[in-house]
Amino acid sequence: MNIDSKVRPKATHIKFDWILTVILILALFLYGWQIWKAGSANAFYTAAIKSMTESFKNFWYGSFDPAGYITVDKPPIALWFMAISAKIFGLHGWSVVLPSVLFGVGSVYLMFRLVAPYFGKIAGHLAALAMTLTPIVVADSRTNNMDATLIFFLLLGLFLLEKAVKSKKGLPLLTSFALIGIAFNVKMLQAFMILPAMYLFYWLTANEKWQQKLKKLTFATVSLLIFTLALPLSTDMTSAKDRPYIGGSQTNSLMELAFGYNGTERLLGQTTGTGGTFGGGMNSKKGQPTIAKGQKRPANMKSVKNGNKNIPAIPGGKRQKGGPGKAGIGGGAFDIGSIGPFRLFQSSLGPQISWLLPFAIIGLIGGLVFYRDRRKRWYSLTHKQKQLILWTSWLVPVYGFFSVASFFHPYYTIMLAPPIAALFGIGVTALSQLFNQRGRSSWQFYLLPIAIVATAALQSWYVHAYYPWLTWIILGVAIIISVSLVSLASHPITKPLLISGLLTILIAPAWWSLTPTIAAESAMIPTAGPSLLTSNQNGSGMGGGMGNNQVNSKMLSYLKKNQGIAKYLFATSDSTTAAPYIIKTGKAVMAMGGFNGTDPAITLKEFKQLVRTGQLKYYYDSGKSGNSAIINWIKKHATKVKTNLYQESSTKTSNRLTGQPSSQALGNHRFSNPGGQGTTPAAGKKGTNQTSNWSKK
Repeated sequence: MNIDSKVRPKATHIKFDWILTVILILALFLYGWQIWKAGSANAFYTAAIKSMTESFKNFWYGSFDPAGYITVDKPPIALWFMAISAKIFGLHGWSVVLPSVLFGVGSVYLMFRLVAPYFGKIAGHLAALAMTLTPIVVADSRTNNMDATLIFFLLLGLFLLEKAVKSKKGLPLLTSFALIGIAFNVKMLQAFMILPAMYLFYWLTANEKWQQKLKKLTFATVSLLIFTLALPLSTDMTSAKDRPYIGGSQTNSLMELAFGYNGTERLLGQTTGTGGTFGGGMNSKKGQPTIAKGQKRPANMKSVKNGNKNIPAIPGGKRQKGGPGKAGIGGGAFDIGSIGPFRLFQSSLGPQISWLLPFAIIGLIGGLVFYRDRRKRWYSLTHKQKQLILWTSWLVPVYGFFSVASFFHPYYTIMLAPPIAALFGIGVTALSQLFNQRGRSSWQFYLLPIAIVATAALQSWYVHAYYPWLTWIILGVAIIISVSLVSLASHPITKPLLISGLLTILIAPAWWSLTPTIAAESAMIPTAGPSLLTSNQNGSGMGGGMGNNQVNSKMLSYLKKNQGIAKYLFATSDSTTAAPYIIKTGKAVMAMGGFNGTDPAITLKEFKQLVRTGQLKYYYDSGKSGNSAIINWIKKHATKVKTNLYQESSTKTSNRLTGQPSSQALGNHRFSNPGGQGTTPAAGKKGTNQTSNWSKK
């Protein structure tokens, strides 16, 4: 007798889900293929990642520069993962993008795990596939922005919330809300958009007395607050002398950054953090950025040129004109359409996120009808209806925000991808069941063909700008399939017809999703669309026209040779100009005013002290607005570095830099203003090709 056979535990067989595996491989391909061509990706964050690998202090605060002068304009948690990756693999475009790729694939897996247990594997597979093929999800997952990380933590929070409902245990609930607190420290108030859904879902779904629910939700809220506020409060309570200035804030406060620049200003379109560079609004007559209330337009503010294209460029969409109701600069980085309830269907944002939105909405209606218990009153919700309410409660507030907000980038709409994907997967299952179980006399019978045609009609409008011939194919095939479904109801052919209908409405978003992968895009302003295939982005860059990543090698050589014991290689007004030089050299470059040059991170007195003590010798004029007091002082006291010492011989005349007025003695130290590629004329003598420097005569 074999004794082992008595004590050996039974083998547990895990059924291999090959469909989910294929979807995950597809996601890995779309998100990860050609990331080795990412270049600097989002150079603003890549420079910070480079700086964060230099010291733990820089790592903890998310310092933009190696000297720990100023942070980026977001919390550091997402950057922590990227900095760890860069520390392990070295600083490369692919190493800083890799965490986003993995978080993106993880989000696809979580979509399946959130939908399949309640609506079946088919619904779970379709939800995961819809998530994978959402164009802006692909674009966001291919860059080192925070959005892919944010979505993963939000979905993980929901996953644990579901566990808390099932188990009736408090720990999963506390952890769920703690994860939203962590997500807050990924991208601040954007994470809180799903809190109404979480509170409502737990209250409706938990099989407990209301007193117990209230008690648990109170503790969950405490957990949320602890993990939300621990980092911001500890940062703000640290002496300003012992940490970097908080980039994007006006009071050197992470809390102010959260509720100001990354909070109310996004909704209201105010521009405290961005000054006159972006403005958050559009002058419909001239197409120029507006200036925040109380600010003066810089004297040297001019239109920026980038080669032969006006900035902002539009890598993912058609070039559009500004007009009334436009929020943001028309095109790419700020082309967010006209405020209103149908903004997300407009051509500005729709091709990034809304391909399956009509089906999701109609699927929601069908799901609420199909999954109700007819034996009970209409307001008695089944568990599946409560699941639908969870996703609806995510969709509606976020949809409402993007419908009225005045200052955001199109890639922020990734926040809508999970609820749209979930409602699409659930909707296909519910609508097909209604179609099979209801006769032609019931209005519910027609929801499936209506969903296919409505979705195809919207998609036909989106593709018309690029492929007019495809417009009629998508719409025509969808109509034929829908009519056939109605005519041949109850016939065995309806199943392949349904599959054909779904493929019809997945082709266009799949192609849009493929374009960032083909173009090897890893841009500052990620986007998707056929125009990527004809643009000159070459993978990395400032997609959306927010600057350039070029380094003036001759100027860099001159600065390194003459830096001496100075702490900073040079100073400039903004982070976008400084980033390529930090990435290239690992040296400290002072971005005086943060991302756009308008943060009050340094006073004139402090600036003079740096010059006087020899910590700062050179100033690089990027042509962007900045601290007017410091810039005026530079104009008064700077002399010019000879052009042939810093300017590349190949520099085009459209990139000329005018110098500043003549210098005066500044102790024993020289302070220079070398210009270079990618700059625009500043105030001074127009038409000259010179730079300026300070030196004692």
